Amino acid sequence: MKNTRVPVKITLDAYAASHRAVQEMKEDGELPCRVKVRSSRYLNNLVEQDHRRVKQRIRPMLGFKRFDNAAVTISGIELAEKIKKGQYKTGKLGGRKAAMSELWNAALAA
Repeated sequence: MKNTRVPVKITLDAYAASHRAVQEMKEDGELPCRVKVRSSRYLNNLVEQDHRRVKQRIRPMLGFKRFDNAAVTISGIELAEKIKKGQYKTGKLGGRKAAMSELWNAALAA
């Protein structure tokens, strides 16, 4: 996640551990203090919808034995979803007209 932007707002549900984790990240300097944290019972559902595909792909695998295998697999699933949703810049990889397999092969080769 080296090339990702720092969020301006983070929406969390009422789960206390999430709020503690964000607070600790701010204290450790991993997250800037200017990031606003808000609680909403329903706005967090948008975030959960983004992770639905990841959960669907991982469930049949019955988890991972090693953390690095999990990181690579999950980042690949997230990349595929970003390409599908048009959130990944595909200009250098063939543009919007390229097939998913062509984009995926170009992304893996990069």
